[in-house]
Amino acid sequence: MKVAIDISPLTNNHRFRGIGSYTRCLVGALKKNQGKNQFLLTTRAEEIREADLIHYPFFDPFFFTLPLFPKKKMVVTVHDLIPLVFPRHYPPGLKGRVRFLIQKKLIFQAAAIITDSGASKKDIMKILKISEDKIRAIHLAPGREFKKLKTGIWVSELRRKYHLPEKFVLYVGDVGYNKNVLGLASACRQLGINLVIVGKQAQSEDFNSHHPENQPLKRLIGEYGRDPRIRRLGYVPETELVGLYNLAVCYCQPSFYEGFGLPVLEAMACGCPVVATGVASLPEICGKAALLVKPGPELASGIKLVWESSKKREELIGKGLVQSEKFSWEKTARETIEVYEKVLS
Repeated sequence: MKVAIDISPLTNNHRFRGIGSYTRCLVGALKKNQGKNQFLLTTRAEEIREADLIHYPFFDPFFFTLPLFPKKKMVVTVHDLIPLVFPRHYPPGLKGRVRFLIQKKLIFQAAAIITDSGASKKDIMKILKISEDKIRAIHLAPGREFKKLKTGIWVSELRRKYHLPEKFVLYVGDVGYNKNVLGLASACRQLGINLVIVGKQAQSEDFNSHHPENQPLKRLIGEYGRDPRIRRLGYVPETELVGLYNLAVCYCQPSFYEGFGLPVLEAMACGCPVVATGVASLPEICGKAALLVKPGPELASGIKLVWESSKKREELIGKGLVQSEKFSWEKTARETIEVYEKVLS
C-alpha cells in the first residue's frame, strides 16, 4: 500500500513541540517497518494522486488542518481536545468557532482516527460524537536517545552552559493552562527548591499578553521571572535534554490534564524519578512507576517526599525504567500500519 503522510508540522513551530516529535518519530519508525509498503512524505498530501490513503498527523479544532474536499481516504491523528475540555481558558473567538464547525464536519469524513491515549479517545467520543469503533488509541514512546548516561565531562559542560543549580526539579513542556506550571512553581517556591523549566514558550518575551491563552505565561514571568530558583531555559536540543533528565533530582508533570505526557516516559527512560498528577492519561501512561498526586497542595508534598528520600527515588527509578520499556516507536508504527490496513480492507 502507498500512504501519503502530511509532514507540514515539521515545517512550522510545531516542530519544537510534541506534534513535531510525533510526526518525526512516527515517520522514522514507519520507514524502518515499511516492508512492501510505501510512505510518501509531503506538505501537500491531498495532491498525491498515487496514494491509497492520506494520514494527517494533527487536528486542531480551531484552525484548518484537514482538506475541505478530501480526494482519498483519510486517517487523522487527534492528539487531544484540551481546548474543548477547557473552553474558558482556550477561547476560540468568532473565527475559531466557525472553523470548529467546519473542522467538526471534516473529521467525520476520516476513515479512521488515531489518538494518543484511552483518555483522549473518551474525549473524542464525548465531545465530537464519533463512534468508538472508528477510533484507535495508540501510545507514543520515548526515543532511544533517552537513556541513563554515564558520568562524564558532559555533566560540568551542561551545568556551566545553563548555569544549573546542584539539585533541581525539572519540567519540560508548554505553559498553557492545562499544564499547571504556575502550581509547580508555587510548590517549588514553598519548598525552597530549584525548578528548571524547559520549553520554547517558557522563555518567550514577544507574545500577546492580553490573549487569554497567554495568561499563565504572563503570570509566570510576572511572579517568578526574577526568582533565581525558577530557571526558564527555553528550547533545549534533544541531546542536552537527555542530560537534564539525568541530572534532575526528579521530573514533575503537574498538569490539570494531559492527552499523553511524553516527557514522563522520557524522564523514566533516563532514570529520573517522576512525580505526576493522577489526571486524564497520566495514570494510564505512568502505571505504578510514578508518584501520583492531586494537582493541588499534594503537589508540594509529593515533590518533598521524592526530594528528601533517596529510598523513594531509587524505587521510582527502578519502576520507571521498566515502565518506559513497555513503549516503543516500533510498536507505535506497527499499530499505525494496522489502522491503515483496516481502512484499506
